[in-house]
Amino acid sequence: MAAITNARATTLTIGALSSRTGVNVETIRYYERICLIPAPPKTGGGRRVYGPEHIQILAFVRRSRELGFSIDDIRALLAVAEPGHVSCADVKRIAMAHLEDVRTKLADLARLEHVLAGTVARCSGEKAPACPVLDVLNASA
Repeated sequence: MAAITNARATTLTIGALSSRTGVNVETIRYYERICLIPAPPKTGGGRRVYGPEHIQILAFVRRSRELGFSIDDIRALLAVAEPGHVSCADVKRIAMAHLEDVRTKLADLARLEHVLAGTVARCSGEKAPACPVLDVLNASA
């Protein structure tokens, strides 16, 4: 049974939570171990049961990971998003730092693309004693 109904709310098994959020079961367990998501309550039989708050948090974490935020950044964002702790300035600081990282990576990728495109353009693709692509890869930095 994927969903368990009690008097207060509908709860989900880990498999149902995984299906609902698109987050792998092992990833959910990992997030619990590192305290990124709260540990769920357990039934009398020891089964974990997840609630709507877990769906919401996992959706937030998944989207944050898709945007490239680190686990530490997500932990910080979750902390400032808690009721009574919301600070747009803190969120902006975290997001700006991440944006700078993304821009640095984009610049690095643009440089890489330029070098690789030029190297590939010099390669005839025919048998030859020297290959420009291998020459670049073998060059010491």
